[in-house]
Amino acid sequence: MRRFVFRLLPSVFCLLLLALGCATKEPRYPADHARFERIDVAVENLRKAYAERDLSAFQTLLLPSDQIDRMELDVEKDFDAFAEITLDLSIERIFIEGETIDVYVHWQGLWKRDAADTGQRERGHGMLRLQGVHSILLQGFEGDVPFGMFRRAPAEPPKGGPS
Repeated sequence: MRRFVFRLLPSVFCLLLLALGCATKEPRYPADHARFERIDVAVENLRKAYAERDLSAFQTLLLPSDQIDRMELDVEKDFDAFAEITLDLSIERIFIEGETIDVYVHWQGLWKRDAADTGQRERGHGMLRLQGVHSILLQGFEGDVPFGMFRRAPAEPPKGGPS
């Protein structure tokens, strides 16, 4: 029995050290951790401003460029076309190179023209190109992003029924 305890003692000691090492709550690289948190908040703010149809809040998260200006017009058309927008954005990967941040996202949403509308369900994958270290703003995008959904929507049915 004594031999068994002595053989088990190093394993118990290693497990104890491992448990104590994992119990620390501080991130290993606090500056990087804080930046990842700011990136997450920036993506959530984009999602929230779009889902709440808040154009001014959405615009504060954008850097001016031709691509972003076109997207901004598409977002305005979405807000005109749809009375209700539900959007979920989840981050798949983040690549950082200097001040440029590529955030790969998966999204799904429901766009409704009015309360009686069953809505249009869509989903996709895209990349949001963000810029900044302390203040993170949308600089561009690639792939399939949810902004500009009015283009995918079928034309509104005529009011008043068939003639």
